[in-house]
Amino acid sequence: QVQLVESGGGLVQPGGSLRLSCAASGSIVRSYPMGWYRQAPGKQRELVARMFPGGATMYVDSVRGRFTISRDNAKNTVYLQMNSLKPEDTAVYYCNARSPRSDYDYWGQGTQVTVSS
Repeated sequence: QVQLVESGGGLVQPGGSLRLSCAASGSIVRSYPMGWYRQAPGKQRELVARMFPGGATMYVDSVRGRFTISRDNAKNTVYLQMNSLKPEDTAVYYCNARSPRSDYDYWGQGTQVTVSS
């Protein structure tokens, strides 16, 4: 029912920047808590950033000050601006939407981010 499509991943050098986009269906960005997760090979998927309908945000310690989650309600799109990228940021990044009624998690297909020189 809810569809999430990520884009914007790619290869970038350490210290560089990328902006990930998550296009959502059903005009859910304005009403659902939205998040970005990442998963590196051999590691658990971890929450990177989350934005709540009221605008409050949270970040994992390792990205705080470097990453910014934002949204455009008119475009029903969530963004993750990633600056000062480090090799340890390399992972598949997933967009997430959590239903406030059922707590069911919706996921995008993921987009690869590789930080390497």
